[in-house]
Amino acid sequence: MSECVVYPNPIEHKTPAAWFGTPGRAIQSDTGEGWFALSVKPRHERTSAAALRYKGYQEFVPMYRSRRRWSDRIKELELPLFAGYVFCRFDVRHRVPILSTPGVLRIIGAGREPVAVPDNEIEALQAVACSGCTVEPCPYLEAGTQVRVDEGPLRGVEGILLEIKQRERLVLSVSLLSRSIAVEVDRRWVSPVAAESSVMRPERYRAAAGAC
Repeated sequence: MSECVVYPNPIEHKTPAAWFGTPGRAIQSDTGEGWFALSVKPRHERTSAAALRYKGYQEFVPMYRSRRRWSDRIKELELPLFAGYVFCRFDVRHRVPILSTPGVLRIIGAGREPVAVPDNEIEALQAVACSGCTVEPCPYLEAGTQVRVDEGPLRGVEGILLEIKQRERLVLSVSLLSRSIAVEVDRRWVSPVAAESSVMRPERYRAAAGAC
């Protein structure tokens, strides 16, 4: 993505999400294989993901489209929902090829120990990327009204329901990154769930992924 100068307080108009990466389910095993978040250089999300894919790894960069207004024009950009990060599935015991990939800075974890991203969080993000629903980054949330989507392309996904600018948003979070995204939903699609429920019920994932 080419570098551009954004004037202060650009006016943004969000359009549906996109998916840049290799499709597939998030699977973590006892062998050390799972989904991990990689910190990459600024504006290197796509190039690093492409390099990882070239090496044979499954990578995932959820994207969204944004129309931004400069002083003399309006331009539509495709931007990563989690700027500065690429999700990648690999065996953490064999991490050298990952860390030697152009643009990759480090594997996110606790201290020097990499920590996998929970499968249900990756699955929920993949469902959003496939859904065509309007999505955007939002402040990180941990508490709120937990709901499950019972209808529509996000059926089976669970998150926190918020009202933003008189529109209902389902907030999904990646706890390891302390980052959240908000996807537009119809309030009639959702129903309350118990606080201890997971973000995505495994038996419902296939229905959500079918939107791809």
